[in-house]
Amino acid sequence: MKEKILDLLAEICEDDVVKEDLTIDLFEEELLDSLAVAQLLMEAEDRLGVVVPLTGIEREDISTPEKIIALIEQKASEA
Repeated sequence: MKEKILDLLAEICEDDVVKEDLTIDLFEEELLDSLAVAQLLMEAEDRLGVVVPLTGIEREDISTPEKIIALIEQKASEA
């Protein structure tokens, strides 16, 4: 699942750096904004079948590819 998440993230961020540096701060590097987060979560549901509600998610929870992978994998295991 990790590779699928990274592929999706690279597509939304329009940059493969997210696959190379899992600790890059996506917001500081202006690779992700609130609209892109919504798109990411909708695509995760459509493509991966994992529902990640926007409510309760803080920016810090999804600031790096590593954190996004962990969040989506956690939600997948809860389903």
